[in-house]
Amino acid sequence: MSVSEKDEVEQSAAPLMEHLIELRRRLMWSIGGFFVAFLVCFFFAKQLFNLLVIPFKWATQWAGLDPHKVELIYTAPQEFFFTQVKLAMFGGMVIAFPLIATQIYKFIAPGLYKNERNAFLPFLIASPILFVMGASLVYFFFTPMVMWFFLAMQQAGTDDQVQISLLPKVSEYLSLIMTLIFSFGLVFQLPVVTSLMARVGMLSSQALVEKRKWAIVIAFVVAAVLTPPDPISQIGLAIPTILLYEVSIWSARLIERSKERERLAREKREAAEEVAEKPADASST
Repeated sequence: MSVSEKDEVEQSAAPLMEHLIELRRRLMWSIGGFFVAFLVCFFFAKQLFNLLVIPFKWATQWAGLDPHKVELIYTAPQEFFFTQVKLAMFGGMVIAFPLIATQIYKFIAPGLYKNERNAFLPFLIASPILFVMGASLVYFFFTPMVMWFFLAMQQAGTDDQVQISLLPKVSEYLSLIMTLIFSFGLVFQLPVVTSLMARVGMLSSQALVEKRKWAIVIAFVVAAVLTPPDPISQIGLAIPTILLYEVSIWSARLIERSKERERLAREKREAAEEVAEKPADASST
């Protein structure tokens, strides 16, 4: 540890009580931000739910049905109310996530070195962007595909067969789309996690390459666990996971090259400092 790093650690040291006060303040900001976002989302819960139903309408068009006749039901008096509460909580967490992540960063940043703070900040920005990318993929593509798959199972009533129609419950439809958004948003964090691990030296690009076969198998297993039991959503989650794994390998290689350049520059700087100190030592003798 260099002298500048020691000084930086000493400056960031604080008594336990100050840490607890700081933690309480960050928690209050995080909880307050979530509560405000929850109230806003609950006030517009019906409009948000209608927005989430749009992919269902697209699926009905793909199935050759009338999108204006899309119908969802609820079978318990309190079901739609709790569905709106769940939707408001989910929306509030998504909206408040940047604030919560910022508060977490501000709490841990004083305990990090300057270079660690500079390395951590890009990942803090990339994480919500990747989550939005995953959620957008769900909204514009996979939810319509999944609902089209389920709508294709309907059966028209004839003399020889009974009519079977899809009438999804509001709670079950919300659970379906929330599960897909959460699954894809979580999987899209893979480059962030692997890049952070590569940055701190816990993972290397060579190790990721060697474990590629296992990663493909695990991708399909995780997709089967996180998504509904239909092949479209499972394959649809597994393929982006594999692609993101390849992106993680590329990102780890870039980080390794950057760390190697930093190491060479540091060694060159230390060598120059040693050369500069030798004449001073010689003159003192």
